[in-house]
Amino acid sequence: MSGNRHTVLFALTIMVAAATMFCGCGGEAAPTAPAAPGTAAPAPAKAGKPVELTYSVFFPPTHIQCQMAEEWSREVEKRSGGRIKINVFPGGALTQAPQCYEGVVNGISDLGMSCFAYTRGRFPLLEGLDLPLGYPNGRVATRVATELTAKYQPAETADTHVLYVHAHGPGILASRKPVRTMDDMAGLKVRATGLSAKIVTSLGGTPVGMSQPETYEALQKGVADATLCPVETLKGWKQGEVISSVTDSSVIGYTTSMFVVMNKAKWDGLPADLQAVLTEVSAEWVAKQGAAWDQADEEGRAFVAGLGHETLPLSDEEKARWKEAVKPILDEYVKGCADKGLPGDAFLADLQALIAKYAAEAV
Repeated sequence: MSGNRHTVLFALTIMVAAATMFCGCGGEAAPTAPAAPGTAAPAPAKAGKPVELTYSVFFPPTHIQCQMAEEWSREVEKRSGGRIKINVFPGGALTQAPQCYEGVVNGISDLGMSCFAYTRGRFPLLEGLDLPLGYPNGRVATRVATELTAKYQPAETADTHVLYVHAHGPGILASRKPVRTMDDMAGLKVRATGLSAKIVTSLGGTPVGMSQPETYEALQKGVADATLCPVETLKGWKQGEVISSVTDSSVIGYTTSMFVVMNKAKWDGLPADLQAVLTEVSAEWVAKQGAAWDQADEEGRAFVAGLGHETLPLSDEEKARWKEAVKPILDEYVKGCADKGLPGDAFLADLQALIAKYAAEAV
């Protein structure tokens, strides 16, 4: 496929996003990063023979985000008139969460959903999406992640075809013991990945790196004392069962951005009308995915309350301390990008502006 054709597809996707996102009509657009030329594509599927795709999803089958992936797959099948068939492999059955992206690159799966943060250093510009900037909810986080991935089209994702990006609501601290002040963080072993590990360090804790599927047992056995996570995780991954309290640290609410990508050669081998189906459904799924994150957060809060766990607010003084403590992380991100020749300063400025803009619109 020529570069011009990819550019047109990408531009159309962004136009859909701009027209539909947050306009009350229930659909939002997601970025479609153009695949770089030079990759040999398989021959298009013969008429009448469905294209069968495998989809690796790290969420367990009971999690709402896995269910969203299933619904997306069924909608693609429906709109393709049965010419695309997608087999979803949940719970890391096909590729584990940290290997999901490379699994798509290498053709272990045709499609994949996981977190950019699970492969440290692999996505240096997009790491900025996860910075502790006080994201108010999943819809805003998803919209921001979508728009900036589309705007910057970073080279770090050029080896796949990006269908869309989504992101959870503000990360909070869930712990086996109460954390009311930053002093309580001293020496606390906190499960964290990517930039959230730096948040833990800046607050005085000790980060313990692991993916979500490993966290329940780590908390249960005391390998970790706490976890930085969206509230939904406490129900979706049942981690509320092995903590005793939640600290509302949303003042420095970070997110974890997640990709939905396709093997580039597989994408290039599809006829244009099937590419259009995948692009169209993905565009609509951004709004659905963001809303699902917020619904899951509400259910997570109810789940924790039902277990009798207290949610502890930070005082105004503590909020100021926590915000000040994480500021060096922003500076480090900008410098790290500059060292790699990446526009981290512009990316961060855009992040802050969009979060403020869309948070105000959501009020």
